[in-house]
Amino acid sequence: MRFSPINKDILKLAIPNIVTNITVPLLGLVDLALMGQLNDPIFIGAIAIGAIIFNVIYSSFNFLRMGSTGLTAQAWGAKKKDEVSLVLIRSLLVAMGLAASLLLLQYPIQWVSFLILDGSNEVRVLAQEYFYIRIWAAPATIGLYAFFGWFLGVQNAKVPMIIALVINVVNIGLNLFFVLVLGMKSDGVALATVIAQYSGLFLAIFFMLKQYRRYIKFFSVKIIFQTKAITRFFRVNSDIFIRTLLLLLTIAFFTNTSAKLGDNILAVNTLLFQFFFIFSYFADGFAFGGEALTGKATGAKDKSLLNNTISKLFYWGWGAAIATSLFYMVGIDFMMSILSNNVTLREIAKEYSIWVILIPITSTAAFIWDGIYVGVTASKEMRNVMIISSLFIFLPTYYLTSGYWGNNALWFAMNLFMAGRTVLMWYWWKRKISVS
Repeated sequence: MRFSPINKDILKLAIPNIVTNITVPLLGLVDLALMGQLNDPIFIGAIAIGAIIFNVIYSSFNFLRMGSTGLTAQAWGAKKKDEVSLVLIRSLLVAMGLAASLLLLQYPIQWVSFLILDGSNEVRVLAQEYFYIRIWAAPATIGLYAFFGWFLGVQNAKVPMIIALVINVVNIGLNLFFVLVLGMKSDGVALATVIAQYSGLFLAIFFMLKQYRRYIKFFSVKIIFQTKAITRFFRVNSDIFIRTLLLLLTIAFFTNTSAKLGDNILAVNTLLFQFFFIFSYFADGFAFGGEALTGKATGAKDKSLLNNTISKLFYWGWGAAIATSLFYMVGIDFMMSILSNNVTLREIAKEYSIWVILIPITSTAAFIWDGIYVGVTASKEMRNVMIISSLFIFLPTYYLTSGYWGNNALWFAMNLFMAGRTVLMWYWWKRKISVS
């Protein structure tokens, strides 16, 4: 494939995003490793339960990053400087509103969370302590979603990468200091996270002031809340929120059903699902690049550039998928031996490894289409695709095949769910979106 300017633009955005994505699981591993050095396993349990709560909360708010990227990229492509600024202002206002709601509702959120999640009394006490400390990072964490989406929308993936790396370095350094030097436990891990998140937020503001000062404008409340613009802003973000919530519920169903199939199946599926997450870090890198580039082309009303960008995105996406599947085919047994020294689990995993090998192929186009739909702000279609795929493809497929296929039915349903999203988004694009 000729290394055209579009390919360079894709890689310029994709590679930093891939690096940013890979930093996500690193911090969790360090947290667990530090708690694993303590004598009592209750500290690991407290971190695990606390992390689940915040992962669900913040994953639900990821719509803010995606919506900000598409809207900013379109304004950037159309060279509407005022609108570029307004998207950030609106995103930050929504972020602060969401954060304030979390802080005000922290007690009922905690109560509901621990009503659902199980654990010993000792673990619950420590997890609650962890929760009440880490919740104060909400303004920084959600604010960073707005900034990350905005930076990507203005075609800058390096700044989010730098911020993510700094957050992780600060967090890990403070973890070591609080736990190993000051003798703190899970509360030290929570406090380190809070400080690290605010360091990231301040760094985002610094980069904003340093590189994009010309976009800092003061607008009247009337302009910020223009009816047409604000309606579009909330429509896009609400559609993406519903889409994200359904995706989280599908993954939760996968995990919960795995647990019902037995402890060994739960452990095996959890380990095998890590390979899907690993691939998603790479696929999302190209999807995030697609959000920025297709949004820019849409804003510029350059149909040729849009189509050419989409074509190149799929070249890179399929290339990454095929390479990953081949790598899994050759090395999955070795990688399983790294993840677990339990011979029984590794033997069971061999029965289902074919689904892990297939999932990059069945899912890569869905990732790329997600990025394209975000870029062109086809949020309604994106939402409808997820509704159909989760409720009318994933669930019926599992229930129709589970009686005689067991755990294979669960993996088959997940692969068909991803492939179904691909087909539906391709169909909507060809029939409705690309011709509108």
